[in-house]
Amino acid sequence: MKKLLLLTTLIFSAFISNAQHDMSKDASKMPSPPAKATATVGGATVTVNYHQPAVKGRNVWAGDLAPYGKVWRTGANDATTFEVSKDVTINGKALKAGKYALFTIPGEKEWTIIFNKTVKQWGAYGYKEADDVLRVTAKPEATEMTERFTINAENSGVVTLAWDKVKVPFTVK
Repeated sequence: MKKLLLLTTLIFSAFISNAQHDMSKDASKMPSPPAKATATVGGATVTVNYHQPAVKGRNVWAGDLAPYGKVWRTGANDATTFEVSKDVTINGKALKAGKYALFTIPGEKEWTIIFNKTVKQWGAYGYKEADDVLRVTAKPEATEMTERFTINAENSGVVTLAWDKVKVPFTVK
């Protein structure tokens, strides 16, 4: 009986693991919809690919979604990616052309925006500070309610992260 229970548990675990793995390959099967923000800034193409979690009445910043003071995947599902076709500056600091995972550390008065060289990872579970290429700070601002996490990239170079009643702009030049 114990062997049958163990075998059943192993088969179920493999099924769940495989289902989760399949989700990461097919964006349409992910719980939060995929989205993309693009802009052309000073001849550089900026592309941000991410997934949009929803507030759904939850406490975003004090709960488990994106708590203040902790590294957040800045979206849902796979780590958000931030790609630039040419060298740029982010809030005045140099970032080489390339593709990066975009993480943040939300704060009530200041956010840390993180560009990490390990692009392919699920959420922030594999995040390693040692792989950070650039960190900049940005000031959060109060805004109207945004139910689904949204990233907006403008040709002026302003990239804005917006969710709940907070928006966080930073500048690409």
